[in-house]
Amino acid sequence: MNEPIRYIERTRAYYGALGYAPYRWAEHEEVPFVRPRVPLADARLVLLTTAAPFRAELPDQGPGAAYSAAAKFYRVYDVPVDPPPDVRISHVGYDRVHTTAADSNTWLPIARLREAVGEGRVGALAERVIGVPTNRSHRATTEQDAPDVLERVRALDADVVLLVPNCPVCHQSMSLMARHLEANGVATVVMGCALDIVEHCGVPRFLYSDFPLGNSAGKPFDVPSQRGTLALALALFDAATTPRTTHHSPQRWAANDAWKADFMSLDGIDAAALEAKRAEFAEQKAIAKGLPR
Repeated sequence: MNEPIRYIERTRAYYGALGYAPYRWAEHEEVPFVRPRVPLADARLVLLTTAAPFRAELPDQGPGAAYSAAAKFYRVYDVPVDPPPDVRISHVGYDRVHTTAADSNTWLPIARLREAVGEGRVGALAERVIGVPTNRSHRATTEQDAPDVLERVRALDADVVLLVPNCPVCHQSMSLMARHLEANGVATVVMGCALDIVEHCGVPRFLYSDFPLGNSAGKPFDVPSQRGTLALALALFDAATTPRTTHHSPQRWAANDAWKADFMSLDGIDAAALEAKRAEFAEQKAIAKGLPR
């Protein structure tokens, strides 16, 4: 099996070089687990995303856009699923070297879910998508965001929840969300690309794809990849019988794993470049700090 990126180690080394103390990633020994109340073919599914609603007044949020803290949000939201909402991922740290976020189907699998409903594999898709903040605070996620999400899931009369994260912190936020939902009787599947972060936190069901961050729902502009990824995730609702069930997708991003060396790499960065990155991060952090909570 190909060696997954160790995002916990990678991020600690990167931010340590910028002068920040090591971040404490969420870790749990016990994992809640419930079986779906009905078979998936009869279930009403709600989709959770960490993407942010597009805001025309902000800097570029389109494909290949630079990281923009101004586009962040710190409160749960929900929007209609039809037409598919314009939500984007410029506010999070996805892999900007090997992917460009040009195809929203890689992080918002509404089209593929509609196909699954049409084929009878899923009973129904809830009429709203729920947006989850990428909050570094464990407390804010578990005490503020998770109860809010649970309330919205119940209001949508959803039987099961599919959670699709993007950046490293997104994977932690969605893992904490899955734990809260399962503890309150709602079956979940996380589909993501950061194996270590999700398993460190501990979730009931996880589909791992060995892809660059930002592609949790499949390869961009590759419908067979997206359909295959979703099919594997959906299968876990009925197939998983114990918590911490992780299924590894057999798909590969490229012919070799060279792409894995680039995310948050410090190779070849001299003191001047490191100082520039430190200043840029401090600037973005200040912008985020000024946003409404």
